[in-house]
Amino acid sequence: MHVHDILAAMPLDRRSGTPLFRQLYQQIKDAILAGDVKAGARLPATRELGRQLAVSRQTVLSAYEQLMAEGYLEGAVGKGSFVSASLPAAGRAAPRPTRPDAAPPLVRPLSARGEAMAAAMARVRHHDGPLRTFRASMPGLDLFPFEVWRKIEARHWRRSQGSTGRVALGYGDAAGHPPLRELLCAYLKASRGVRCAPEQILITAGSQQALYLLAQVLLAPGDGVWLESPGYQGALAPFAVAGARICAVPVDAEGMDVAYAAARHPDARMVFATPSHQLPLGVTMSLARRLQLLRWAEAHRAWIVEDDYDSEYRYTGPPLASLQSLDRANGVIYVGTLSKVLFPGLRLGYIVAPPGLVAPLARAKAVVDRHSPAMPQAVLADFIQEGHFARHIRRTRDAYGERRGAMLEALHARLDGALACGPSDAGLDLCVGVTNGLSEPDAAARAIAAGIDLRPLAYYTNPAAGPDCAAPPGLLLGFSAFTPEQIRAGVARLAQALE
Repeated sequence: MHVHDILAAMPLDRRSGTPLFRQLYQQIKDAILAGDVKAGARLPATRELGRQLAVSRQTVLSAYEQLMAEGYLEGAVGKGSFVSASLPAAGRAAPRPTRPDAAPPLVRPLSARGEAMAAAMARVRHHDGPLRTFRASMPGLDLFPFEVWRKIEARHWRRSQGSTGRVALGYGDAAGHPPLRELLCAYLKASRGVRCAPEQILITAGSQQALYLLAQVLLAPGDGVWLESPGYQGALAPFAVAGARICAVPVDAEGMDVAYAAARHPDARMVFATPSHQLPLGVTMSLARRLQLLRWAEAHRAWIVEDDYDSEYRYTGPPLASLQSLDRANGVIYVGTLSKVLFPGLRLGYIVAPPGLVAPLARAKAVVDRHSPAMPQAVLADFIQEGHFARHIRRTRDAYGERRGAMLEALHARLDGALACGPSDAGLDLCVGVTNGLSEPDAAARAIAAGIDLRPLAYYTNPAAGPDCAAPPGLLLGFSAFTPEQIRAGVARLAQALE
């Protein structure tokens, strides 16, 4: 096809927010890179092409000028515009997707590490779309004091031009905002019994980044990692990316089965555990198991990563002391998140590392993202300092306790005999066994079809685990994000679906 015909047939969308000259520039550029318009070809005069496309001469002239500035065209006044003869004939762009949402084909392969990273989160399902009962592990956003948070943030922006406010606008410490580290240290000592100094705390972009940094810094390819099965699937990804050997460990009424793991995986380098509240079964690791795990780790010089993701919420007594508080060998690394206490979009978490480990972790974090955003850290520091954080935890603990009670009462009234409730003294979710003869996939499918947002326990089973590490048939229901009225209505729909 002649170059004049190619250009004259280019579609321009006059309803688009993109200026017409930018659309024309992009289409001529694509035609040149695709080889449809050859090097040395003469383009139509600006008036002629403007008439053919029903646009002004200035529109065409602006497109030509941009192409000349970028080296696609060359020419002179009175001689016309030509496709640059210096463009290599082999320099062709990859074919454009046939659909706007289609990914272009990958013309060069990923590295082995890239393949591992791309595949690592494939099994992890992230909740999206409107909030529906009974979405698991979701805090009650209706209870968060967003107006208080907004005022604190606005105050920081007003002060951003002063000497104190510039802290939030420039580069910061890779380990985190110092005032926030001090306040978190005091909070963790008082509420969780964590033994630490502010210098041992590293602020991260959520607990997921914390696990990624720990896996990259502490594990070599082939190192074994004990992982609870069923357990938190998001933990599997960073360890798999590091090339670790995943060692699935079953969970019983006392938590992780340490004897099972020690007998089958004695050479493991790291243990990932949720001793305060196991996901998804909801059990708490017994003191005997905690001491057994600490003795094994010390004897084998292995690290323990304690994920204390929602320990603030215990409804039958005060929060339990952390595993880290029992450690005397500096082998426990405490990981926490603020997603469950405040809101997931904040993307702030923390590591409490043994002395000497924070500096390497901070340098590794600097490689990934230099430091976590400074403004949210500064706002959170004031939020804690002014007492809002403690008040919010008290308020949500009371509200979640009420919501938990509503969930248990409604399940007992409507689904007694169909679902059996597991431990419910802590956390944001309730694990229930399916006891009415339905298979777990069938029960989950019926619930989802009825508009219920839940997860079958099979989702939490390590895909490489043997039958010893499989989850019992059941479902995980979240209650913390829903009012008692919403919970009762959701249980009624669930009952209709399962009966």
